Amino acid sequence: MDNLKKISDEKLVTLSKKDLNNFSEIVLRYEKKLFFYVKRISYFGKEDIEDILQNVFIKTYQNINSFDCSMKFSTWIYQITRNSTIDAIRKKSSRPKGIQLENQEFLSIFKSGIDLEKETISRDDFKKIKKIIDELPFDYKEIIILKFLEEKSYEEIMDIVRKPKGTIASLINRARKIILKKAKEQNII
Repeated sequence: MDNLKKISDEKLVTLSKKDLNNFSEIVLRYEKKLFFYVKRISYFGKEDIEDILQNVFIKTYQNINSFDCSMKFSTWIYQITRNSTIDAIRKKSSRPKGIQLENQEFLSIFKSGIDLEKETISRDDFKKIKKIIDELPFDYKEIIILKFLEEKSYEEIMDIVRKPKGTIASLINRARKIILKKAKEQNII
């Protein structure tokens, strides 16, 4: 199992197709990353996220033989996770009310949206920043989380959310403009 840690995702998938006992390494690689991704794009608590991830890994396991190794595995499993999260949101019959980001994550998104000259941010300004980002429409939040926190490329984001590159770029640009406009209105910058 230790030698499995050193191989690429795509090679691990190939090995898992031959021997599904190797699948546990995929779970170990992605469990924590996907937990935080679901937490970032939804309002769910720990138990609900764990249920979503269990569903994700079951779907991944059931469909491993149909995975096209010419794709990036991480993109494929993020797509499954996104779809499972959206399904769970629909089952709860409401859209996300607020995202759950750590303080540094809010600052990272905020700083990526604007050129921040201040080195430190007051507690009051920080609350305003959280509110600005939390009030973004879901589509904008999801894209900037994938781009700036999950560090996905445009191509990976396109595959995960199934939108064209121009739409992705446009959503990022619009989100930045909204953040900048509201930050100026609230005298944060």
